[in-house]
Amino acid sequence: MAGVLIFLGSVFVVSFSGAIAPGPVTATTISLGVRQKYAGAMLAIGHGIIEVPLILLIVSGAGNFLKNSIAQMIIGFAGGAVLLLMGVQMLKDARRGGYGANNSNLNAPVIAGIVLSASNPYFLIWWITVGAKFVTKAAGFGWAVVVMFIFAHWLSDLVWFQMLSFASNKGAKIMSDRKISVVLSICAVTLILFGGYFFFDTFTIT
Repeated sequence: MAGVLIFLGSVFVVSFSGAIAPGPVTATTISLGVRQKYAGAMLAIGHGIIEVPLILLIVSGAGNFLKNSIAQMIIGFAGGAVLLLMGVQMLKDARRGGYGANNSNLNAPVIAGIVLSASNPYFLIWWITVGAKFVTKAAGFGWAVVVMFIFAHWLSDLVWFQMLSFASNKGAKIMSDRKISVVLSICAVTLILFGGYFFFDTFTIT
């Protein structure tokens, strides 16, 4: 039992350290948090919708198809395109002030979590390398621990994303519209830069 607890604790710590790394999800969580206090929790749900089936595929051994270079190229190009489009749209919203509560879409964070996870080649690469080692070890303890592993990993995402969106929402209430626009513009440019990097890295792979 002690071994299982130590393993789950390490899963949470490693997963949390990965979640707090700056990236497209961080930028999107901040931008959506301006509109919705609980955007982080909802984004984590969307993230989990992609992540849980992926973990189960890895357990079954079917996740090996993601190691194929062609699959990684397709995901890289698609991910770059998605981030560029999201970044451009976010930049337009920031410039015209489209960040008020009346413009919020309750489904947007869930959809963002699904899209960002499915189109991020580094998310998938992490799971077929580092993540696969954790999954394999969890499977060695049995299916009950696999379920606990999934929850521990997802909980780290939930905690960080919600903390981030809550802070963003609180900050937006005391900032002027101009400052909010600047923050959203920075998030938008971040997504555009990551989208460009995805394209560049995919060309490098080819």
